[in-house]
Amino acid sequence: MVIGIGIDIIEINRIKQNVEKYGEKFLAKIYTPTEIEYCQSKASKYQHFAARFAAKEAVYKALATGWQEELSWQDIEISNKPTGMPVANLKGKLKAFLSDNKDLKISISHSENYVTCVAIIYKTDLK
Repeated sequence: MVIGIGIDIIEINRIKQNVEKYGEKFLAKIYTPTEIEYCQSKASKYQHFAARFAAKEAVYKALATGWQEELSWQDIEISNKPTGMPVANLKGKLKAFLSDNKDLKISISHSENYVTCVAIIYKTDLK
């Protein structure tokens, strides 16, 4: 049973402009050290930063209202499985929320100028 769906789209250039304008302050607010290291190791680093930003936004939207004041951007860390499939790793209250027979799946897609992500939270046990 689906309990939340979120989607986000962002211009890659918007993230690039924020990184160039605010630098480390912006990066540290939005991304975990692991995400920063991963993105900066890529030739298309702004595309990867934008993908993680869109994924975090999509997850927040899937959670619906009520969580915003309790969470930070670092409570969601986006990584990739060896196959390339993106995964949202949750921390703190979010991790506890999903441990109760719930799961989260994300899918990220991009073009030259945009990145989009969809997040779905669903119950894994229908008892």
